[in-house]
Amino acid sequence: MAQQLSFVRDIRPLFRDRDIRSMQFAFDLASYDDVQENAEAIYAALAAGQMPCDSAWADEDVRRFRSWLDNGALP
Repeated sequence: MAQQLSFVRDIRPLFRDRDIRSMQFAFDLASYDDVQENAEAIYAALAAGQMPCDSAWADEDVRRFRSWLDNGALP
């Protein structure tokens, strides 16, 4: 059985310090609670290539975020 994705191990490391600083006006990308609460909006921005602001995530990373969300968004 494949290991489930977790925020601490699999999602948080995708957000660089500069991403966290640039999005502080909306939510804290270093905070599980904030990311989980805003996950659909974050996913929409990631999938549209609008976040992070300097370049889009690789498709694999966007899919990882979606999978984390679809499978319970574990801490």
